[in-house]
Amino acid sequence: MFKQVTPNPILWTDGYKFLHKDQYPPNTTWVYETWTPRKSRIDGVTHAVWFGLQSAMMEIANQYQVGFFDRPLDVVMNEIETNFREIYSKTNPQMVENYDFSHFVALHKLGYLPIMVKSLPEGSFVPIGVPMMTIENTLPEFYWLPGFLEIVLSNSIWQPTTCATIADKYRRILSRYAKMTGVDTALVANQAGDFSMRGMAGPEAAYRAAGGHLLSFNVSSTISVREYLKTYYDAGPDVSVYGPSTEHSVMCAYGPDDEAGVYRRLITEVYPSGNVTIVSDSYDFWGVVENVLPQIKDEILARSGRVGIRPDSGDPVKILCGDINSDNRFARRGLVECLWDLFGGSVNTFGFKELDPHITAVYGDAITPERAEAICRGLMEKGFASTNWVPGIGSYTYQYMTRDTLGFALKCTAAIIDGKFTPIFKDPKTDTGNLKKSQLGQVAVVFENDEYRCIDGLRMIDSDYRVIGDQLQTLFKDGEFHRSQSWDSIKDRVRSESARVYGKRGGLS
Repeated sequence: MFKQVTPNPILWTDGYKFLHKDQYPPNTTWVYETWTPRKSRIDGVTHAVWFGLQSAMMEIANQYQVGFFDRPLDVVMNEIETNFREIYSKTNPQMVENYDFSHFVALHKLGYLPIMVKSLPEGSFVPIGVPMMTIENTLPEFYWLPGFLEIVLSNSIWQPTTCATIADKYRRILSRYAKMTGVDTALVANQAGDFSMRGMAGPEAAYRAAGGHLLSFNVSSTISVREYLKTYYDAGPDVSVYGPSTEHSVMCAYGPDDEAGVYRRLITEVYPSGNVTIVSDSYDFWGVVENVLPQIKDEILARSGRVGIRPDSGDPVKILCGDINSDNRFARRGLVECLWDLFGGSVNTFGFKELDPHITAVYGDAITPERAEAICRGLMEKGFASTNWVPGIGSYTYQYMTRDTLGFALKCTAAIIDGKFTPIFKDPKTDTGNLKKSQLGQVAVVFENDEYRCIDGLRMIDSDYRVIGDQLQTLFKDGEFHRSQSWDSIKDRVRSESARVYGKRGGLS
């Protein structure tokens, strides 16, 4: 018998967060924290693409409603107290005995999250070191709540922002080579797709990563991202997913004896028209290039639609561009040149070859920005346009990163203690490169001289003073959303912001 579980979001935190309420100075009534990318570990990336807070706050608020506020007080408190006691009873039984759970009871009786969250517009390209959002409590007895929510906020928003930042780098690479090889850069939006779902750490990570990818591209194989973007960003129905694609279980089910027959059935009977991608390395990839494709050349050229030939193992740069050290004459030429030799194509006004539109190369195994650039460069050096291949960006990219890839942290920078406004900052002497140095006091973020800039050291909590032009605007307050952004507006902002930041650096956008 399966049990139906309604997660209690109070438990979505680190165990030590339960203890911080009593660790703050006595008579603390207000805590203010900022979320900041502190360092870029991505080569050539100086700005983080802000994305995911709106959806995260909606998910968190909804889970608090159904998993905490709407459930009986005795039920949720039993879950909280049982977990707390089981965690700490062996290491500190006296603390467990004296622990006061009344602040959770008070929150349940209140019935909403008494916090205010301010945010920059999503889609903004935020310089490393500039805060993207702030959080503070709105009722004095809940001073502990901003810090308590740190964990769930952090693990909900670092990933979509990091994925969006990396996706923009891919788009800039592909756009730059499209320009250099005479291809319309508008085609780049449909060139790279998201293949990452199977390698992600759960469904939520998959659709958040796919959302970040789709800010720069139009195609993902993660179907759940459609409902994610419709639900939280009012996206339309035109969020694309990949067309038909085979996998090894399908190809291997036929055995190795008649691969030409398998390919012919797929492109004439199963998918007689439209785009289809066929994984082609189940047995002998270069044997497919040499023996199978020539047998079905006429059927491919007669179809309405494009056939993608997908190698799925080996070194992607060598397989697509050629390996001069190989003993195989087809491997020496590389897949793209072999497809040109067999299917032909056209030469564009820049003098670069473009494959016949009925055929292309697809590669979705272990692609990285560095490999994508190497492939585009290798094709250009051989006289081919950069759009003669379709990169599938998978979990090697969108899972092979951490919160530290952009150095994200939510840190307290101000508090009210004994009725006094107290600026707080962190500046470890053992730190290198000021990675962990925080802002001081309240902050504003202004847009001046074509860039976002942080102003800290402010005290705005108890006055009408506000910084003119502050881009941090209220997103969520006391259980209600004060504004929302549409998917189209965020995507448009990403495109214009990328051009603003990187376009002035030698046409990288």
